[in-house]
Amino acid sequence: MAIISNGTTIADAGAFSVNLGSMVLIKTLTASSSANLSFVDGSSSVVLDNTYPVYLFKYINMHPATNDVEFYFNTSTNSGGAYNTVKTTTVVRAYHKEDGSAEGLTYPTGNDEAQNSGVQQIGQSGNDNDQCISGELYLFNPSSTTFVKHFLCQTNYCDHGDESHFHFYSGYLNTTTAVDAVQFTMSSGNIDAGTIKLYGIKDS
Repeated sequence: MAIISNGTTIADAGAFSVNLGSMVLIKTLTASSSANLSFVDGSSSVVLDNTYPVYLFKYINMHPATNDVEFYFNTSTNSGGAYNTVKTTTVVRAYHKEDGSAEGLTYPTGNDEAQNSGVQQIGQSGNDNDQCISGELYLFNPSSTTFVKHFLCQTNYCDHGDESHFHFYSGYLNTTTAVDAVQFTMSSGNIDAGTIKLYGIKDS
């Protein structure tokens, strides 16, 4: 006798299986006065290869040691030997001041990149305890040696001026070499605290 739920066989003739879902936690890194948090394929149990078609980074309460700094990411094609992948990106921003004195929806052109190998900003924060950065970054098919690698990122943060910001970033890493490492840093100083979780998303 089989047990079937929503068309999926859970138990059959004594065998039992559980669908773990499409998102698998690969690695958690926690900052403690850290210069960076880096995810390198094959290092410290990190998987960032053709095992999954989509990878998701969730960054939670990233708190800088230095006031009024930007939060960055960059990628590598040589296992972290150099984080300098050429990228083209764009960004849209909504913001609202804590005291209600200003708000807006803008395209901050200074935060996007045009064929730049430098870091990509994905947030900004002060270092008060009520100021930090949280969000998520999707990286699509980083192991492809045929196509460029697209990414989507959404971030909410409270900056040094006590403004709530929501930024939506997107772009592509303009390389047909496999991307095998991702690094997160602040523009100045260490990452005082915060957690980044890397997930792999299975084919549906």
